[in-house]
Amino acid sequence: MNYYRIHEKIALSLMRIAGLEKIGAEEARKVALREELIFFLGAGSPEKFRRSFAATDLSLITLREENLQLLGEAPQVPEEETYPLWFREKIKSGRVKWVNISFPTWRQALKEDLPTTWKVHVAGLGDVGGILVTGLRLLGGGVISEIGIYDRNPNKMKRWEFEGNQILSPREEKSFPRIRQLTFEELFHCDLFVFCISAGVPPVGAESGDVRLAQLEGNGPLVEAYARVAREQNFQGIFAVVSDPVDQLCQLALRAGSQDEQGKRDYRGLAPEQIRGYGLGVMQARAAYYAAQNPLTRDYQKFGRAYGPHGWGLVIANRVPGYDAKLSRDLTEKTLRANLEVRSCGYKPYVAPALSSGALSLLATMEGQWHYSATFIGGVFMGARNRLGLAGTELERLPLPPALVARLEDTYRYLSATE
Repeated sequence: MNYYRIHEKIALSLMRIAGLEKIGAEEARKVALREELIFFLGAGSPEKFRRSFAATDLSLITLREENLQLLGEAPQVPEEETYPLWFREKIKSGRVKWVNISFPTWRQALKEDLPTTWKVHVAGLGDVGGILVTGLRLLGGGVISEIGIYDRNPNKMKRWEFEGNQILSPREEKSFPRIRQLTFEELFHCDLFVFCISAGVPPVGAESGDVRLAQLEGNGPLVEAYARVAREQNFQGIFAVVSDPVDQLCQLALRAGSQDEQGKRDYRGLAPEQIRGYGLGVMQARAAYYAAQNPLTRDYQKFGRAYGPHGWGLVIANRVPGYDAKLSRDLTEKTLRANLEVRSCGYKPYVAPALSSGALSLLATMEGQWHYSATFIGGVFMGARNRLGLAGTELERLPLPPALVARLEDTYRYLSATE
């Protein structure tokens, strides 16, 4: 094991890294015990590995490949002498961040810190954006310091600043984050940027095929443009995608945000873990709605899980453990058709997505709570239960049965093919 000091921070590595200050094991131990967070330096292709993540078990320390195994139960790793006891204790307490030195910007991951209160900026004040801002205003007191809003239509910004700031409780002790209008230049002066812009949703009755995928042609160039601006402004916060199709737009944002002006990927802009897609929360909520109607699946909300994209490729598991293939596929089909049920009533289905996938999941992210969102796993953005902590993103790991793994592999291949 090699021990390094980098700007008063302690890092460990199994590699010898030129240019870093080496220190002794005992000195590293003393400093690490005082520090809340320490780092482990590894290496992996920027195309397939994140720049950093929470190393919550020993198997993640010497990870050779990022893939679906990250969602399965952590394999046992012999606690040999290579890993000092104090280091293992740090891992168990969630205080080790794995950092990928293959990224030219890897040192930035050593400086990252989670804000005490978050400055949130929302771009796009259509149906989803407006409801999302409402949810953040109602529930964000104590978590959000300010909600900045932006839309190309100035009247939409005026409307939501007026109406949003007039949402107030008669209970004096309840606080609400202030909403203010933004200029385009201010968009990325925040901790969390929320992309809610849409080029247009097919009107009710004019759908053909998957409505979400139909939006890719219009929304793709928009998210790429905003990702390039984030890169130009050296944005270090979270780039949250709420617009459809969430998972594919995350991929486009990463590609655009990691390219130079000539279109060459230099990995100096947005890092994979900065981009998160928020579409799975409502699929989980819809599955829970249908599961509650069947005595055989009423425990779904406690034991069930949702994986994959916000659309085709979705995987609903009725229970983990206790997975039942037939019940799970039935729940998946009902969940996938839920948006069409609302459209059959003559309305666009945007309220539940704006709140379940949007406001509530974003708040859970900021609070470090378990929630559903799409994060980067081995080259694609895969939706799963996760949480954001001081050390980075932690994926939920469960003992997944082979039948469920097979379904997840199908989805993973689908997402890889649409990359």
